[in-house]
Amino acid sequence: MRCLLPAVLLFLAAVAPAADTKRESLWAAVRTGDVKAIQKALDDGADVNARNEYGVSALWIAVGKAKPEVVELLVSKGADVNARDDIWYNTPLSTAVGSRQLKVVEMLLKAGAKDTDAAFFAAANSGNLTLTQAILEQVKKVDQETLDAALHAAGGPEMKALLEKAGAKPLPKMSADDLKKWEKLAGSYDSDGGQKLSIAVKDDRLLIGRPVKATGPDTFAPYGPPGTSFRIEMKDGAVHRIYMKRFTAEYAFYKFKEVAVKPVVSAGGPEGSAIKPSNWPSFRGLDGTGVADGQHPPVTFNGKKNENVRWKADIPGLGHSCPVVWGDRIFLTTALSSKDAEQKIRVGNYGDVSSVDDTSRHTWQVLCLDRDTGKILWTKTAHEGTPKIKRHLKGSQANCTVATDGTHVVACFGSEGLFCYDFAGKQLWQRDLSTLDSAFALDKEYEWGFGNSPVLHDGLCILQCDLSRDSFIAAFSLTNGEKVWTTPRDEIPSWSSPVVWKNTVRTEIVTNAAQYARGYDPKTGAELWRLAKKSEVTVPTPVLGKDLAFVCSGNRPIQPIIAIKPGAMGDISLKEGETKNKFVAWGTMRGGPYMPTPILYGDYFYTCSNSGVLACYEAKTGKEVYKERTGGAASISYTASPVAADGRIYLTSEQGEVRVVKAGPNFELLAVNEVGDLCMPTPAIANGMLFVRSQHHLWAFGTK
Repeated sequence: MRCLLPAVLLFLAAVAPAADTKRESLWAAVRTGDVKAIQKALDDGADVNARNEYGVSALWIAVGKAKPEVVELLVSKGADVNARDDIWYNTPLSTAVGSRQLKVVEMLLKAGAKDTDAAFFAAANSGNLTLTQAILEQVKKVDQETLDAALHAAGGPEMKALLEKAGAKPLPKMSADDLKKWEKLAGSYDSDGGQKLSIAVKDDRLLIGRPVKATGPDTFAPYGPPGTSFRIEMKDGAVHRIYMKRFTAEYAFYKFKEVAVKPVVSAGGPEGSAIKPSNWPSFRGLDGTGVADGQHPPVTFNGKKNENVRWKADIPGLGHSCPVVWGDRIFLTTALSSKDAEQKIRVGNYGDVSSVDDTSRHTWQVLCLDRDTGKILWTKTAHEGTPKIKRHLKGSQANCTVATDGTHVVACFGSEGLFCYDFAGKQLWQRDLSTLDSAFALDKEYEWGFGNSPVLHDGLCILQCDLSRDSFIAAFSLTNGEKVWTTPRDEIPSWSSPVVWKNTVRTEIVTNAAQYARGYDPKTGAELWRLAKKSEVTVPTPVLGKDLAFVCSGNRPIQPIIAIKPGAMGDISLKEGETKNKFVAWGTMRGGPYMPTPILYGDYFYTCSNSGVLACYEAKTGKEVYKERTGGAASISYTASPVAADGRIYLTSEQGEVRVVKAGPNFELLAVNEVGDLCMPTPAIANGMLFVRSQHHLWAFGTK
């Protein structure tokens, strides 16, 4: 075995890229609907049933793109009509029914699609008489419970008549004792991500969205096709949370209370205490912690009313890079479009994966401002031209936060290059990074732009580049921009930034991504350890303490939070059913945030969901201390990461509200502050001020 293993690895390394190239050629042709190119790719040896890390196949793409002629060709070539993806757990048939593709539905049924009960129920539940009838005609027999559940959901007389003719009967009713037992469940529940779950007792039935049946003492399943189940968790005689499981994915729903603002007794810190200014040199400040104790930012302020506003600076263009502070200088980046001066963004919690395709000439700039006055000291144009990659609806062409060590200022503009300046604005070097394509992993047509910010360490600029192909991490010399080392990464696109972890054992680079979290030697780029995660889109940056490093992500199919011990080596992945091992202090597959990076503050670890649910955990054990909605409108959404100082946590919503929460085991909302503009980037804290970048301005909030 010892002799064979290197040869096997070399063989796999040699054949894997070729197989991937054939698959990508097939998929590219499927996306455009080019039948001739599809046939050529198949003739050249592309596997018609090749799937990526998340179960996506050529047929899955073709049905999603509503291309019946492509579906017909792929099915004729042996495409598996029952392949279910690992993210939404959809079969081609369920996707076709959801998008009302009658011809494709009939084609898939004829080819042997088996997910017929679910497809039938979805068609009937949507009120699509034509689709429902077509499925009935081809399937001949539908499960009785599915028929009955469809009849209950039927909205019109024609649909009811069709279902009754097929043999549908009224659903059974719950006993009076069971209804009384479970009426305490009635109400509205929210998930971390802002999803709603409504439970009601109506017409002698318990409804969780639709009628459910008891499958155990505290578990339920909807009548109809299997796949979804609910589990009730009680605490102190009341409903604590409700778990919804769909196939292997699980989501928690809570009944959150209205949040009242507690009066602010003190701004934090001793009266009359002097502030010793500290730096905020990169994304999330010193060592990426997001913590700036001793800087005493204000608790209350209001941009609309000019309350506790030190200054406000107009920032041209559009950029979601965060402000960084060193001494009396602030640095940030922006991108100006010659076509669209406003460069609109779309905020909120939504599932649209579309890109913004602005092909106008852009100007990418680095700005330097005076920390105490907001005066722009210099502006340098790093690059001009047409963007090589589209941006996300929420994104910009200047997503990456600059990094500085007090001498160098390094700005990354993704495909437009890496640029280094001194504090006077003189360009010291630039480096072409070629095209850094960070697209939606399930469909590369949707480009989302590059978002991995650089970090500086020991004379090196370290950049994590997780792309649609050929991902890598590299270190560049701060002296001249030359590449010092580069390490390939078997990763799909991520938007997480690396951090340097100075722990009790050694100094290492920690990265977060969809497939694996990893540790690297900063001197050589050698991989030290890896931990499997499998969360399809990864955004949060690792969070560091001296004794633990936390990695999280919050998209399907899992939402992990994992605390890693210093000194890890090799594969430290949790096995099925494990919550810890030699190098993992604790881990959970639920609760990880999607967009905002969490924060470690004192003895507690905090996560903020896209919808503003703040969860507090014991950092050492992972025990949940509380989970509370921070309040605000139902449409509130968060991209910015929390920051903290002097016993308080600052949470900035996309809608421009900064909520201040008291740190510690008891949730207290201290203030709700209005900025007066949309806010995507994470704030910085220094010298008694909270620096908030909004869509049009950079604000310095601080007591006067």
